[in-house]
Order: sequence, then C-alpha cells, then structure tokens
Amino acid sequence: MNQIESNNTEVQIEDFMSKVFYAIGKITDEELANLIKSKNQTISVAESLTGGLICERISSFPGASAYFTGGIVCYSNRVKVMELNIPAPIIAKDGPVNQQVAQLLAENIRKKFKTSIGISATGVAGPTTVVPPKPIGLTYIAISSERETSCKEFRFQGTRKEIREKAAQAALGILWMHLTEQET
Repeated sequence: MNQIESNNTEVQIEDFMSKVFYAIGKITDEELANLIKSKNQTISVAESLTGGLICERISSFPGASAYFTGGIVCYSNRVKVMELNIPAPIIAKDGPVNQQVAQLLAENIRKKFKTSIGISATGVAGPTTVVPPKPIGLTYIAISSERETSCKEFRFQGTRKEIREKAAQAALGILWMHLTEQET
C-alpha cells in the first residue's frame, strides 16, 4: 500500500469511527434496544475478543427476549469451527482474526439462531498476539442480514479491557447505523 492509500484509509477509518462514536454517544443502550424492537428485528451475536460484552449490553433491558435470541462466545478456534462452521483451513491459513472469519461468524450465527441480524467481533485484545502474528488492537466487526454482510476493520489502542470495551461499543454503533440506514 502506498502512502496516499494509507492516508486515505486512515481518514476513512477516522470518519467512520466519528460516526460510530457519535451515534452511540447520542443514544443509550436502552434506546438502541427500543430501536431494534421498533424495527421488528431479531439479533444474535458471535463474540470472540469481546467475550460476551456485546450480548450483555444488548440483553440488559426488560423484554430483551423480544429481540435478542442469543449468542455464542467463540473464544477458541475449536468453538468457531464446531459451533459456527468456520472452515478449519481458513483459520489454519490466516488465523482467527480476519475479515473472512468475521463475516462467516456473523452470517453463521444469524442462520444458526434464525435471526434477522447477526453480529460478530474478532480481534486481538493483547497483551500478546495471535498466530499468525497480528497487531494488538486489530479488530474486525461484521454485521449480516438477509440482504448483505459487511465488515469493518478497526485498530484500537489501550489496555486489554479498553480494547474489548471499544470493540463492543463499535459493534453497537454498527448495529445502530445499520438499523437507521434502513430508514433511508
């Protein structure tokens, strides 16, 4: 990648992140829950690096069972393969932290739980890296609906706890943006 492409990518990431954090900063988790219900959507989650943080935030309100079907914390590669049908050769070749794995996690959790939306998060929270080596803070968050599956790459900074919290926050922001874009 040349310097111009790198700078453009950084600008795009900063622009996207400002939208994500703006959206979440202006709404509460409860307002997100109400939006999900008002859209008659159902949600399922496949979490790796966030370890259940996304599920906790989505399900923390009375009546959450109306829109939140469930989730799988697929921290180990074995669970990704056995429970969410991620092909072992993909993980063996590129590791568990990449766009393809994130997209498959989101698609497969949606299909497995028969929900309208599947969300996934995979990444490196640190302090050590994964095999093959990936930078600490590298995170992929994917969202899948019957219409499409998309994935965003992030490079979060901070402690292990901060990286995990930022990833959960970004996942909720992506969900918010997905639901509000349906209106346009």
